[in-house]
Amino acid sequence: MAGNQLPSINHIVQLMLENRSFDHMLGFLYPKSDNFEGLTGSESNTDASGNTVTVYQIDHTAAGAYFMPGADPGEGYSNTNEQLFGSGKPPSPPAATNTGFVTNFADAIAYDQRSGRSVQAGTTASAVMGMFPPAALPVLSGLAAGFAVCDYWYSSVPTETFPNRAFACAATSQGHMNDGTASFTVPSIFGLMTAHSLSWKIYGYDQEPLTRKDFPDTLSAPDSCFGLFADFQSDAAAGTLPQYSFLEPSWGSTGNSQHPNYDVSLGEKLIQDVYNAVRNGPGWNQTLLFITYDEHGGLYDHVPPPSGATPPDATPGEFGFDFTRFGVRVPAVLVSPLIPAGTVFRVPAGSAPLDHTSVLKTIQTRWGLPALTARDAAAPDVGAVLGLAAPRTDDPLAGVTARTSTGANPAAAEVSQLQLANAQLTSQLQVPLSELHSAPLLANQQTPSDYDHYIAARTATWKAARRRGNAPAG
Repeated sequence: MAGNQLPSINHIVQLMLENRSFDHMLGFLYPKSDNFEGLTGSESNTDASGNTVTVYQIDHTAAGAYFMPGADPGEGYSNTNEQLFGSGKPPSPPAATNTGFVTNFADAIAYDQRSGRSVQAGTTASAVMGMFPPAALPVLSGLAAGFAVCDYWYSSVPTETFPNRAFACAATSQGHMNDGTASFTVPSIFGLMTAHSLSWKIYGYDQEPLTRKDFPDTLSAPDSCFGLFADFQSDAAAGTLPQYSFLEPSWGSTGNSQHPNYDVSLGEKLIQDVYNAVRNGPGWNQTLLFITYDEHGGLYDHVPPPSGATPPDATPGEFGFDFTRFGVRVPAVLVSPLIPAGTVFRVPAGSAPLDHTSVLKTIQTRWGLPALTARDAAAPDVGAVLGLAAPRTDDPLAGVTARTSTGANPAAAEVSQLQLANAQLTSQLQVPLSELHSAPLLANQQTPSDYDHYIAARTATWKAARRRGNAPAG
């Protein structure tokens, strides 16, 4: 072992997927021990009748397995509190027991059914205790075992997607604690890197990246800072990846984001495609890949999230939240040929826990950048995981192929929440009225394909107007 090799990393790549807990995806990766905080198989919750519901391994050969848990669990601050504390409001001081997942999922199923949202046939509240074994996720599990898994990585805040993605990009959500706010007015890591002459690029999967519309410094950035997944593959193959690449999945209900209750196997294929792109490119030996998930999405995890988080700033939090608690534990896998196989990466005792701002801290440490907020200033980086003096040449995914789902996608006809948010942000792009006379109207969109078409057409109009100088950059 040669010690921290972070100075030899020239490319940091992050793929952030959607709404899965650590236990749900990786809890059975290794037997539970002092060296791995996984599942024993005896962890349980009780249902509304007081019956014990124990965790179990999902049979990935069964039809519909990759659409588990069959419905969209409860998200957001109140639902997360109910899952952790058994109440929508945490006790004081907060002491999580993680025993409210089954009862909260029962409420979520009932809500989905009342509101006409998709629920897979036969779904019951016990499904939230279903966990994917390694055989079901050979790509994610293969990378976690073949390189490094972080078994104490937490979402930054105990709530849903946009606040956590804001922390991932800007180390603050400006007090916001739900998805009602999807754009923010603070500097992001992307603007910080631009100010220090460092390169970055945000890649959407098959449409303009949603993250572009989230911050002033991304909205005003040139088109060359954005691309699609095919561009990422080309850039990796050509050895022209920027110093930081941020990858999005596709957001639709038939896409590869892994948001419940969408097809998890498609996300496995995306993870493998990202890995193959960087591994087969000339920059592989100087690359560190993060595979992360923005939040737990209401899925069971047995580890109570810690307190002691550093508030990012003095902004008052919605619902009275003070930003001193982390969110629920989520999967995090670190991939580099400088990482020994079989690593379970943890920070030293007494350190702040790993959370989404640890990616920011790793970028800042590598290139000597200042912190964005007090949260990333306090966060640990992951440089110590890069302990090999010479890059490995083996491939832990040699011969491994992502599995293919069977059964019908219960959500296939639904417009996803992220599609709706993306369309709303797109509608706010500043374009002269004269450019919009024949453009589609947001209010007229009904189906997933309608929304995809609207986002693509409206974004193209904005980009064309920018090139002609007819629209503001932001």
